[in-house]
Amino acid sequence: MTDLPAVRGRLTPNRDLSDLTWLRVGGPADYLFQPADLKDLQEFLRNLPADMDVFPMGVGSNLIVRDGGLRSVVIRLGRGFNGIAVDGDTVTAGAAALDAHVARKSAEAGVDLTFLRTIPGSIGGAVRMNAGCYGSYLADVFVSAQAVLRDGSLATLSAEDLQFKYRQTELAPGAVLVSATLRGPKDDPDALAARMEEQLRKRDETQPTKERSAGSTFRNPAGFSSTGKADDVMDLKAWKVIDNAGLRGATLGGAQMSEKHSNFMINAGGATAADLEGLGENVRKKVYADSGIWLEWEIMRVGDPKWS
Repeated sequence: MTDLPAVRGRLTPNRDLSDLTWLRVGGPADYLFQPADLKDLQEFLRNLPADMDVFPMGVGSNLIVRDGGLRSVVIRLGRGFNGIAVDGDTVTAGAAALDAHVARKSAEAGVDLTFLRTIPGSIGGAVRMNAGCYGSYLADVFVSAQAVLRDGSLATLSAEDLQFKYRQTELAPGAVLVSATLRGPKDDPDALAARMEEQLRKRDETQPTKERSAGSTFRNPAGFSSTGKADDVMDLKAWKVIDNAGLRGATLGGAQMSEKHSNFMINAGGATAADLEGLGENVRKKVYADSGIWLEWEIMRVGDPKWS
């Protein structure tokens, strides 16, 4: 086994990842590294053998780790990376800060980042995937981000560096986002709190929030998020083309497309990663046969299948 750099945080070999994903599936990573602080992360990456892959992992809210696990050092940021600071209309949040916490703390200071309130996951993942809902995207409020590069250096990234697109960005392999600075419009804190309560009510009415899911399974073919407005066009929404193909509630093993929201895949009990990914691929093929549309995965799938 390769000698790895000494750390002050926690470095765990052969760490099962299933309990770190919202879908509760997946095999082990070669190593899981939870750095103590920024310097610990920088020194680790600087001294890590160049042939070792690095996979930054957030809270696992939009992720399938395959059953054979991940041949990488998985880096998961924790308490040293979850601070939130508000200065006027600018909010700087650690990559491990939960989107919902950033929305709430910003609202208390009169800064409108309310669209983050119902997005599962952390700010690092939100930047990486240009998360969005209700017609707003992380890119709309983005000022800059800091990342530790694979050589251990600390870089400040602009919007131009990240090249934001619908549910994707450009980030150098092995780079670990550590913080982001966002800017939102000012508004009355009570009004912002009321808006978030309404968003939560709407989410709970339409999404399987009590189930083990990973958020939206597929990107909308239209190339943008739902706006939540009455005049929202449904024709090219992922849930709509899934419904049209008769796949609401479709199952494979312990995996199911939710009856409540057909673009949400759930672990209905005992699902493997192979069940979930296999169901998703079945849905993609049947939607294509029905509509000529190839759905693109929004859930990230990583690692190796399990060979029996």
